[in-house]
Amino acid sequence: MVSGLDLEARLVISHNGDDIQIAASGTYLIVNIPSQRVLDELTSSNGPEKPKDPGAPNALQQLNMLALQLGLVLDLRVAGKTYVTFGTGRTPKITFNAVLGKIGSFFR
Repeated sequence: MVSGLDLEARLVISHNGDDIQIAASGTYLIVNIPSQRVLDELTSSNGPEKPKDPGAPNALQQLNMLALQLGLVLDLRVAGKTYVTFGTGRTPKITFNAVLGKIGSFFR
């Protein structure tokens, strides 16, 4: 386990005219995506699906394990509302906002 990792940062990344904000203080990292549409664009796959190893953890679990190993808490937010928190337990914590946002994106 890594110890002593301490971050201080502010970063804005533009993606297709939308600003993705990243801020860090100590061991807490916040990634704020401006809307569900931008999140859907970032997470959509382009091209054929690769075969997945049935025994391998999913991407969310892998990110959670990495955050735990680094001693960081990663808070993924969409439009300022927390969607998923990584690094606080054995599994990522998915919020009700994430569920509602994903359901809403199906109707667009």
